[in-house]
Amino acid sequence: MKNGLRRFLRAAVVAVALLAISLAAGPATAWAGPVNWQEVPESPAGRQWWDTGSLRLSRGGELSVLTRFQPASEDQGQLYVMELDCDQGLYRDTSVNGLPRFKAEWQPTGGDSLISDVLDQACAAGTELLASR
Repeated sequence: MKNGLRRFLRAAVVAVALLAISLAAGPATAWAGPVNWQEVPESPAGRQWWDTGSLRLSRGGELSVLTRFQPASEDQGQLYVMELDCDQGLYRDTSVNGLPRFKAEWQPTGGDSLISDVLDQACAAGTELLASR
């Protein structure tokens, strides 16, 4: 009986997590499909890419983009969904490796050249989207 309950609880947690991710992404967002990674200049911290095909407007009207960060000291990277406030030069990570980060705070790039370059490039590429809001 304990194993059955444990399996049920695991399945429920996975279902709730998937539902939360889909709700956080918004109804018109489709993340599946080929990606078109654009790498920004490497820094001592590592490497970072952003996907041109993932540019969307978030529910709040900000630009949303899928990014990948690989620290210099590691082989594995992490995937982020970032919201960008192009007008104020701020960002927030709304998802890390597919897990939503509810109530993520807006923050400045803090001199991080990787994030600054992603923000600059993605905002430039999303000009038409931002003009339509």
